[in-house]
Amino acid sequence: MRARPGRVTIYDVAARAGVSISTVSLAVSAPHRVRQETRERIVAAATELGYRMTSGRRVGAARIAVAAPFTTYPSYLRRLSGMLRRARDAAVDIIPYDLDSAAAAEEPLLDVLPTRTDVSGLVVMGVPLGGAARRASRAARIPVVYVDVVPTRAEAGGPVILVDDRDGGAQIGRHLAELGHRRVLFVHEPQRSPAYVSAGMLRVEGLMPHVAVTDLPVDAPASVDGRVIAAARSAGATAIVANHDQFAVAVLTALHAEPGGAPLAVVGYDDGEAAAALGITTVRQPFEASGRTALELVLGLVSGASREHGTIRLAPTLVPRASTLSVPIAAAVPPEVRTEKKP
Repeated sequence: MRARPGRVTIYDVAARAGVSISTVSLAVSAPHRVRQETRERIVAAATELGYRMTSGRRVGAARIAVAAPFTTYPSYLRRLSGMLRRARDAAVDIIPYDLDSAAAAEEPLLDVLPTRTDVSGLVVMGVPLGGAARRASRAARIPVVYVDVVPTRAEAGGPVILVDDRDGGAQIGRHLAELGHRRVLFVHEPQRSPAYVSAGMLRVEGLMPHVAVTDLPVDAPASVDGRVIAAARSAGATAIVANHDQFAVAVLTALHAEPGGAPLAVVGYDDGEAAAALGITTVRQPFEASGRTALELVLGLVSGASREHGTIRLAPTLVPRASTLSVPIAAAVPPEVRTEKKP
C-alpha cells in the first residue's frame, strides 16, 4: 500500500533507482547479495529523496552500525560489549555486522555496509573501508569512526581509535630480553594483502629493537603442531610470541604434547580468559574502553556536539605469567646456538 502524498516511501526509492522494491529491501537487509553498482544506485536514490527507514526503531534513538570480524576474533566482541554498556545510558540502537577477517582477504575492504540509509553513524573495526563504502557514507552524510584500523590517506577524514600495538610489541620484547631471550618466533595468521597495516605488523616492529624475530605465518590456531615447535628450535628461538591468545594456547598445547623437549617461553596477546587460566604471559588490551570511546565519538559526531577527527591511542599492558617467568632460559637454548661466556 502506497503512503500518503508527500511522504517518501520504498516505492519512490525503487522507482528512482530503477530497481524492484524487493531489491531495495534486499539492499537494506542483506547488502552482500546485491551487486555493488546496484547498491550505490539505491543509496544515491535514497539519499536524494531523503528516505529513512523507521521500522523497529526506538523513537528518538540514534541507530549505530558496528562492523567487525566478530566470529573470527573474539576480541571484537569485547569491544562490542563496551559499546553495549555505554548504550545503556543513551538512546542508541546498535546494529552489529559480522565481517570476514581482513587478513584472509585478497582485497581487505568493506564496501557494503553504508547502503542502509537508516543508519545514523558507523563504527568500523579491524577492516579498512573501501572506496565505494566511503563514497556512500559521505553521500549519505554518515559519520564513520575507525577502531583498530590504521587509516590510509583516503580514510583520514574520520576519527580513529587505536591500541598502541607497536608499544605492546616493545613491552613483550623488553620482558623477554630481560629474561635472557635473544631470538623469538612470531606466529601469526597469513596476511594476504599488503594494502593495509595490520596489528601484527606493528607488534613485530615493537619487538625487533629488543630481540631478533623469525616470522612464521600459520593458517589457523588449529594448524599449530610439532612443526611450529621444530621451526622455533631450528631458528634458534627460545620463545614463541603469538599474534593473539588463540595461537598462544595452541602453541602451549603443542609444547605439552612433545615429551622431553627443552621448554620454550610462550607469549600471547589480548589477555583473554584462556590466557589467565593457563598462565600465559600476554598483553592486555583495553577492549571495552576502546568500544565505549568509539560509541561516544560517533554519537558526538551524529549529534554535532563533537568534531573530533584525530587519532586516539590507548595503552596496552604486559601481564607476565608462568609461560615466561617459569621457563629456564639456559635449558631453552639449543646447544649449537648457545653463547659461552669467556672468563
